[in-house]
Amino acid sequence: MGFFNLLNIAATGLSAQRIRINVISSNLANANTTKTETGEPYKRKATIFREVFEGEFKGGVKVDSIVEDKKPFILKYEPGHPDANEEGYVQYPNVNPIEEMVNMIESTRSYEANVTVLNTAKQLAMRALEIGRG
Repeated sequence: MGFFNLLNIAATGLSAQRIRINVISSNLANANTTKTETGEPYKRKATIFREVFEGEFKGGVKVDSIVEDKKPFILKYEPGHPDANEEGYVQYPNVNPIEEMVNMIESTRSYEANVTVLNTAKQLAMRALEIGRG
């Protein structure tokens, strides 16, 4: 694996995890949104990654798509809520805040690992240049 491939893999990982963190943040922000423009509750979204095999850089990852979760909405009995149906139930988004926080921690750790790879590669390159000077 070449030096630039290493940098490319880490950079694509950073980019993909940044997008994933944004999607997770959106899920958390809309965890109680009972009505969107479509008239339905917010639907949880997830990022789908795929490996990259393009050009001279072999490896890396990118976001292939952002998909809506197919899990059913959460029903809560709240007869006084403006979005309650005839039986008094309100449909809430299919977002589990605890699951989203675990996903956020996982994504953040992955992001940090890619930053560490980039910093280590930079340090190794600088040391190689110092050896070349001496």
